[in-house]
Amino acid sequence: MVYAGLALGVSAVSSAAVLIRLADAPALTIAAYRLVLASIVVVPIGLATDWSALRSLTLKHWGLAAVSAACLAAHFAFWITSLEHTSVASSVIIVTSNPILVAIGSRLILRERSSPAVVIGIGMALFGGLVITVGDWDLGDRRLYGDFLAFLGAAAVAGYYIAGRSLRERLSLFGYIAPVYGSAAIILLVVVFVTDTAMTGFSLETYGYLAFIGLVPQLVGHSSLNWSLGYLPATLVSTAVMAEPIGATLLAWAILDETPPVATVAGGALVLLGVYIALRKR
Repeated sequence: MVYAGLALGVSAVSSAAVLIRLADAPALTIAAYRLVLASIVVVPIGLATDWSALRSLTLKHWGLAAVSAACLAAHFAFWITSLEHTSVASSVIIVTSNPILVAIGSRLILRERSSPAVVIGIGMALFGGLVITVGDWDLGDRRLYGDFLAFLGAAAVAGYYIAGRSLRERLSLFGYIAPVYGSAAIILLVVVFVTDTAMTGFSLETYGYLAFIGLVPQLVGHSSLNWSLGYLPATLVSTAVMAEPIGATLLAWAILDETPPVATVAGGALVLLGVYIALRKR
């Protein structure tokens, strides 16, 4: 059951990059809509079902929730912006190559140990990400800038996973994502206001894509991954998400006619093999 939820989460988040490309709106606007729409659903449920547990949280726990929310907001801001500069395949593979950061953080902060298989799998997947980045080297500075933004998104989501692991053990799924999604949405709305980024004036088609982004990859995808954090180590969950680029690349190929170059295909194959090695004993 736990691994079925994890698989559902990975499948749902794989649709995000293509939906983002189809939405004709600024990156910060897409990020804000994604979390605002999801928050409208989860915040009332979380407050209704886990209010007593939320009231019992200490100042330290609320600090972790704030860190988790800030990391989530930063993750979407960096990653969605990266899709304006580099390919779907490169962006998604790099942003999901975060388990090495999660493994280090989990070891130092959560005292979680990673098995040799997980370490080998992470290393192989990271090498695959390196192959993709080298392949983008010849495509210009714009691609490399997009790859760098995707890396920043990876670093931010690593903090999100680590903080979430600590809180998720104390709260129900909706009790956890209600304050985190809600706070992250507020952070992004403030950034949108400060940067004078447009939130209205789009086509009906774009509003439809924005709704799908909030519903499928965020509400279904990320919520399923957060549910998994209550039962599985943070390193394992983040490693499973490294399979997301395969689905995202295939969707981009079919819908956006974005054919992946040889380096992306080779690197993606290494990423998938790394995920298999890390998870096979599970």
